[in-house]
Amino acid sequence: MAESPGKKHIVVVGAGPGGLTSAMILARRGFKVSVFEAKKTVGGRNAALRLGPYTFDTGPTFLMLKRILDEVFDEAGASSEEVLDFHKLEPMYRLQFHDKRIEPSSDHARMREQIAAAFPGREDRYPAFLRREGRRFERLFPCLQKSYHRAMTLLHPDMLRALPHLALTRSLYDVMYGYFGDQDLALSHTFQAKYLGMSPWECPGVFSMIAWIEHAYGIYHTTGGLSRISDVMADTARRNGAEIHLDSPVRRILVERRSLRGVELESGDRVQADDVVINADFGHAMTHLFDAGTLRKYTPQALQRKKLSCSTFMLYLGLDTVCDLPHHTIFFAQDYRANVDAIFQGRRVSDDVSFYVRNASRTDPTLAPPGHSAVYVLVPVGNLRGESDWDKERMPFRETILNAMESRAGIKDIRRHIQTEQVLTPLDWENTYNVYSGATFNLAHNIGQMLYRRPRNKFEEFDHSYLVGGGTHPGSGLPTIYESGRIAANLISKRYRVPFTSKNLHV
Repeated sequence: MAESPGKKHIVVVGAGPGGLTSAMILARRGFKVSVFEAKKTVGGRNAALRLGPYTFDTGPTFLMLKRILDEVFDEAGASSEEVLDFHKLEPMYRLQFHDKRIEPSSDHARMREQIAAAFPGREDRYPAFLRREGRRFERLFPCLQKSYHRAMTLLHPDMLRALPHLALTRSLYDVMYGYFGDQDLALSHTFQAKYLGMSPWECPGVFSMIAWIEHAYGIYHTTGGLSRISDVMADTARRNGAEIHLDSPVRRILVERRSLRGVELESGDRVQADDVVINADFGHAMTHLFDAGTLRKYTPQALQRKKLSCSTFMLYLGLDTVCDLPHHTIFFAQDYRANVDAIFQGRRVSDDVSFYVRNASRTDPTLAPPGHSAVYVLVPVGNLRGESDWDKERMPFRETILNAMESRAGIKDIRRHIQTEQVLTPLDWENTYNVYSGATFNLAHNIGQMLYRRPRNKFEEFDHSYLVGGGTHPGSGLPTIYESGRIAANLISKRYRVPFTSKNLHV
């Protein structure tokens, strides 16, 4: 006989996109849900950053695989199309090399024309990429939607059917070069490794399907910024009965006989719970939210042996001029391989940088005043395990990036146009946003830290304990983070035999 979910209290630590996904779905299914968020606003790294009249997304700016977002809203009893204003971007983005550019499109005929113009003779290789990566996605995505809290899941028929498509011995770059036979064209389909904070020469070849997802389904923007997604998730969760407590940092998670039983807030208040969903940064949670000696597998010493993603240096610039760049532009370093190797080998930053510029106010007038621009600049850099001293290098590196914005992005006299700005370094990610070692994209997504070998949604350290967010399965990126929240909600619902209908039943 099913237990009444109303008798079960679920505490969610952190109001990032994964925690909010779980909260709105569980509240819809009748659970008592309490979310505790340290900041004064929801969203975590998906929150809005407001500087005077300018609005920026703090972190994620690419919305792909929109259908996952549509599904989780549907399971929470809402329609994403009714609560969010979506815009499909065409072209999806601009990729700028030193001697050429390409503007990829999810219109396949237009994409062939782009390849023919920038890489003559290579356009006939594009259909093979679409065909083979489509098969890879068809086989592998159901595997990413499963929970791997049991090792036997690795023997599920879906996994066995996916084995030939795993590309276990090949890197992402190897796979793409195999399709296109040209270094720059291959890089045009491998920069997506940045979504995972990895080098395309180290990122497992299985992630080649990310580029296909973009070409198959397109990339979206939401009016007001992608941070609006977390805002409306919070609204949906509240309408479903969840309580969201802002400015309420958790001091520690309460453990009783290897089960999680609630949280203690910085205020000293204790909140008892039947189950706890942890949406804090994984490394931060393991090093700050549990009493010493409580953890067995993910001790601070064990975390030091884990491979981490890179970090990012961020500039958020409010400019009193209209920036003549597309919505998304990626500028590749002249020696891209050397730039990437330096990042992932922890060497100090150099002047030959790759960087990404989002000029969203070009297509979304809500983000900046008329005649102005809200410009977001992201530069991949090493995490805090590297050589860089960000107390000393913060401002000199800012100058390097502003020089690059002038010389390569074409924004003349940019310093004269800056009305307001904010800089974030890896040190700020750790100290202000509680990101372990400043590794913005969490644990690396190498083969040894995926699926069953990644921290699990039903957390293996404790009973009544669940993980969501980029540090757990399926990994970083908004669609997979939403999926982690749905997996956790489904696992909790199954535990208490609460019936539900879900597009993802693989738990």
